[in-house]
Amino acid sequence: MVRFENVGMRYGGGPEVLRDVTFSLAAGSFHFVTGPSGAGKTSLLRLMFLGHRPSRGTIETFGEDALGAGRARRALLRRKIGVVFQDFRLIDHLTARDNAALPLRIAGAPPEETMSTVEEMLAWVGLERRMDRTPPMLSGGEKQRLAIARAVVCRPRLLLADEPTGSMDADNARRVMRLFDALNGLGTTVAVATHDDRLLDDTDRPRLELDDGRLTVRGGEPAPAPPAEDDGPAAEEDAGPPADPPADPDGDGDTDA
Repeated sequence: MVRFENVGMRYGGGPEVLRDVTFSLAAGSFHFVTGPSGAGKTSLLRLMFLGHRPSRGTIETFGEDALGAGRARRALLRRKIGVVFQDFRLIDHLTARDNAALPLRIAGAPPEETMSTVEEMLAWVGLERRMDRTPPMLSGGEKQRLAIARAVVCRPRLLLADEPTGSMDADNARRVMRLFDALNGLGTTVAVATHDDRLLDDTDRPRLELDDGRLTVRGGEPAPAPPAEDDGPAAEEDAGPPADPPADPDGDGDTDA
């Protein structure tokens, strides 16, 4: 899904914040990106999302040379990637329903299909009673779940999340991770940047550990996760996402949505 080879990155004329980074993410894998504050976790996610270009090295995304691709092709690659930003990046004057619908509207999905999919997705993240509220009316945990719904509404092949539980209590943090686990169980490759020891202590998933701009892979590549077995009725937050969101579009516009 993603391959970095000897990648370096700097901002302007400053020193490299990432140095000689080499790793790959297998399809269906789930990795944590770890390291102390300032180690380069957010910079690494930006490169994975094709939001920045490295100062050197090779990046392949979905088997393609992401750096050699033209603007239109990079836009298509980015539409296969869902991103949960650390600062949410929600639009305050839009309702939760309209925030979550933005990627589908940009993709040109039919309005009736958009609303049906969005409402199912918001119910999946536990916001079925908050659909008509704007972000300032939501709690921090609700904003984070709305950001997740928006990131996955088009069923991305790759999901990147930057410190998704940083401001949450333990219960909400576990709930968010169950959402990511459910999506990963359906085949989405997931990478979560975190320094939350509560998450790391509860899992043996492989880690991309950053320290002073250098990366070490711990734990190896896991096998793609199979769909979870049916153990009977599940709690609302444990249920999987809607089964049939719209397929990725083939347009050529560039967007950060």
